[in-house]
Amino acid sequence: MTIDKSWTQIRKRSNSTVFWQGLQSFLQMAKPHVNDRGFIRCPCNRCINNAQHQLEVLETHIPRFGFMSDYNEWIYHGENVYAASSSNVLHPNSGVYDRDEMFEVLEDIISNDAEVDQLGSQSSNVQYDDLFTALNSELYLGVSSFSSLNFLVKLMHLKVMNKWTNKSFDELLKLLKLAFPKMDLVESHYEAKKLMTKMGLGYQSIHVCKNDCALFWKENSMSETCPVCFESRWKMQAGRRTGKNVPHKVLRYFPLAPRLKRLFVTSKTAKLMRWHQSGKSTDDNVMRHPVDGRAWKDFDNKHTEFADDVRNVQLGLAADSFNPFNNMSISYSMWPVVLTTYNLPPWLCMKPEYLMLSLLIPGPQSPGKDMDVFLRPLIEELKELWENGIDTRDAGNDRKVFKMRAALLWTVNDFPARSSLSGWSGQGYKACPTCNENTPSMRVIGKIAYFGHRCFLPSTYRWRSNLDFDGRTDRKRPPRRFSSVDIMDQLLRVKTTIPGKHPNYGGVKRKRGDDELNWRKKSIFYELPYWAEIELKHNLDVMHIEKNICDSLLGTLMGEPHKSKDTDNARRDLQNLGIRSELHLYEDGNKLMKPAAEYTFSEANRRKFCRFVRSVKFPDGFAANLRKNVAQNDSRIVGLKSHDCHVIMQRLLPVGCRSLVNNAISSTIIELCTFFNQLCARTVNVTDMVKAQDQLVIILCKLERIFPPAFFDIMIHLVLHLPEEAILGGPVFMRWMYPFQRNAAKPEGSISEGYVVDEALTFCSRYFDDIETRFNQPDRNDDGIHRTKRLFVFESQCKPMGKQSQVYVEKNMRDRAEFYILNNSPEIETYLNQHKQELQLRGCLNPDEAHRNEFADWFFEKIYAMNRVHAPEVTHELLSLASKSNIFVSSYPACIVNGVRFVTHARDDRLKMQNSGVSVPGTENEMFYGQLQEILEFSYLNDFSVVLFKCKWFRCDSRRMVTENNITSINITSESYKDDQFILASQAQQVFYVEDPSREDGMSDIDLLQDNSSSNFMLFVDLGNLPQINLQRNDGDVIPIVQPFTAVSQHVNETVSFLNDDDEEDVSEEDDETVEESTDEETDEGNDDVDTEEDDDDYSYHTSDSD
Repeated sequence: MTIDKSWTQIRKRSNSTVFWQGLQSFLQMAKPHVNDRGFIRCPCNRCINNAQHQLEVLETHIPRFGFMSDYNEWIYHGENVYAASSSNVLHPNSGVYDRDEMFEVLEDIISNDAEVDQLGSQSSNVQYDDLFTALNSELYLGVSSFSSLNFLVKLMHLKVMNKWTNKSFDELLKLLKLAFPKMDLVESHYEAKKLMTKMGLGYQSIHVCKNDCALFWKENSMSETCPVCFESRWKMQAGRRTGKNVPHKVLRYFPLAPRLKRLFVTSKTAKLMRWHQSGKSTDDNVMRHPVDGRAWKDFDNKHTEFADDVRNVQLGLAADSFNPFNNMSISYSMWPVVLTTYNLPPWLCMKPEYLMLSLLIPGPQSPGKDMDVFLRPLIEELKELWENGIDTRDAGNDRKVFKMRAALLWTVNDFPARSSLSGWSGQGYKACPTCNENTPSMRVIGKIAYFGHRCFLPSTYRWRSNLDFDGRTDRKRPPRRFSSVDIMDQLLRVKTTIPGKHPNYGGVKRKRGDDELNWRKKSIFYELPYWAEIELKHNLDVMHIEKNICDSLLGTLMGEPHKSKDTDNARRDLQNLGIRSELHLYEDGNKLMKPAAEYTFSEANRRKFCRFVRSVKFPDGFAANLRKNVAQNDSRIVGLKSHDCHVIMQRLLPVGCRSLVNNAISSTIIELCTFFNQLCARTVNVTDMVKAQDQLVIILCKLERIFPPAFFDIMIHLVLHLPEEAILGGPVFMRWMYPFQRNAAKPEGSISEGYVVDEALTFCSRYFDDIETRFNQPDRNDDGIHRTKRLFVFESQCKPMGKQSQVYVEKNMRDRAEFYILNNSPEIETYLNQHKQELQLRGCLNPDEAHRNEFADWFFEKIYAMNRVHAPEVTHELLSLASKSNIFVSSYPACIVNGVRFVTHARDDRLKMQNSGVSVPGTENEMFYGQLQEILEFSYLNDFSVVLFKCKWFRCDSRRMVTENNITSINITSESYKDDQFILASQAQQVFYVEDPSREDGMSDIDLLQDNSSSNFMLFVDLGNLPQINLQRNDGDVIPIVQPFTAVSQHVNETVSFLNDDDEEDVSEEDDETVEESTDEETDEGNDDVDTEEDDDDYSYHTSDSD
């Protein structure tokens, strides 16, 4: 049946019967497709299917904002969507509990086996007998609506949600048994876990050789010794096995296929598995999901048969090490391998509930080059899923069986882990996997510097002839692009190596040949038939790159002894290169002196920057409290985690460094920080990334002119390739390590058992509506408001916080507030225009002022006159709006509006967070900035109300608001619009203000939270002449060095070991096989400063619109 959609094009909607009839038909069609909370996507021109609301809100949004013009197939609202069957399957011995959610849970668990011909048959339920026994048991005598199984699952879920200990859970069970002796309940947490495990999907334990040579799996499953090194499979004492056979290592493997099948077997997720097809961007320039990236599109074009069925699954893989004994100072490296499903919407696929643990690689050593040995079971299953697929029931298509196939799209890892997975070593002269054999690098004292980015400039560019970079001109060509064919040709030249760490076999060190480049091995991923053709195989992890760059910049600017790249050897490099003589070390008597550089803060400026960081107050939920990272004497910043560096790099460093170093240095740092702002946006524009690709070359060249070559570790160089990877893979927040580093906290065996139980509870919780679960848990700043009003102003509601007080509002202020409410009601625009016309006919000298003063009374008389004759236009809401508000107004110190917490400035001053900054767009798209002074709720007849924000607005003229280097500064001491202080609460956007340490005129910098698009951060790079700057600070500071002056004579090509105690863990995977380059003095160096820190903070990048 054809759906009439012509009503969506009607412009004059308010009085159109056709429009309202079409809208009601649309809402009726959409009603069966709301989610568990009654929400559905809103197709109005403001929400554009990105926001979800209840149907009542759609009924007000669509008439007000209009229907999306390019939304032609109503896929989110019922068109061409199959309804899933919801029939319950009962065990033959089942009773009357047909309303128990656990029936649907068990039905879907059983139907996960697509080969079952008849759901609920006796043979199919044998392994679930204990579950059905608990399901058919009354919790308590006479309680027929609550089964024992239902109660236990919900109780276990509460344990997980609230982090109860096992002991506390046992004590609770004892108390329940004592209070209710006849309650049918398990005795302990151990028994409960055993029952929950039957609803989980389990895992396989695979024995591993003690030297990581091979798995005792498949053809080796019965072997007693390793087929490579011939070591015993079992732990030995005095050369003999004693008692029970105990393997040296155990790999836990969690099969992938049944976990993917569960995503289709329940209607809760089956429809979501098609989102990548229905929700992808229609604009080729806009990327909101990996499906919008070039790599996914290229994969679909090459494998059309796979792409034709939207239910086929695209996966991403992440692997990283962590130490479960971190608090016990025990060296241990365990590697979880986690998979995510990119078929899901962007707001779900990186959530912990949708991440799947696939492998748990045992310690205590890192697998290093032997990672492929442990990946073997997963690769074999991925090959099977690609070639043959697996029968799967689709709850989104009447539970029909289809062949589900799966493909691995890419991996996400930090840079050292990338070496283990890809086979390309991340150290040495050719460390960059993209530049390959043409990586720009040079030897400096003690390390390799990735210096020389002028080669990426056009050949005629004037900077290529400048001698200030490294004392030479640069005529090199930029690194060429390596195709998939080129890479395969290189891999053909890589020699096959013996796996393992046995000193006589795989552990023998060997020298790499010149033709092998930086390849250590051919990765096991190339066994996947499609892998060689994938454009983006291994993502560069922006999280770790950003953290390492932030550490390098901060350490160098602050002059941190262990973090600064401005070391004595770095100055000797300058002398060896014959550049920047003002920074060379010199001898003063028997002391070696180091001139202070312009790129380091003076003592006074270092303290000023620390005080600046200490003074910053972020909005609620935005970032950690950075005050704790500032030393008490304001001399250094310590203990920064990855997300702390993320916030400092993008929010604080651009502001804080402006006055503390000269403009040429600060502007370059700001340009780099602005790029990371662009890159980390939720929506990425392709044109922005193309421009950023060219501008990053300029930025890196400017950095080379400022900092010594030793500053440029591999992390600095890798920034150059991030825009290209964004074009290939889409938004960064779905391709970085933040979501994957929060999933492990227990030793191996406990993790495996706990994961299976947690997996079962997560599956069950999808069906629970009467308790709080991971799927219906409200956000921290959820306002809980269901806006169902027809008048826009009555939708301006909030969730109040704090003590309510009733205040009397003077008539003058109340009149201004009521006029603002009326003037911002688009539904009464006809009456506003009519009153203005009457004033013009009267010949009023000042019609605008008369309109403000007289309209409320005129509107009151007009509406009540119409009401007396029962005019159909006069609704209860319209009558209430015309009747004016109560003289007493409710006032609150804080509230939540549209998921954002606002606090009045008076209260904000006493808190460690800042939630009082507001902004609002003007009629000509200009922005107004201010501070929230009062939150006022004006009450009308019939229990209607409007929440207004009374704000102090700052002057925004060119003298008091300045934008420089992408940073907007405003003078917060000058007030404006004192007679126009109100805005609707629903109109407010949150900002926060940062005190500008570079100014003493009351200026503060504005930091907007609405940064979801890369176009919100315009990256302007100065392409003028390279600044001629004297890099010696003019304060005359010098730093005495205790070492003798003779050390300066070290040659630039001298080989010096660069590893120290702090670096050993970072490159542990390289220690297993030290491979020399083609020259005797060339070793795998250059990654000494790469930070692979294991973060334990649980912060995520927050934006007010999307979180």
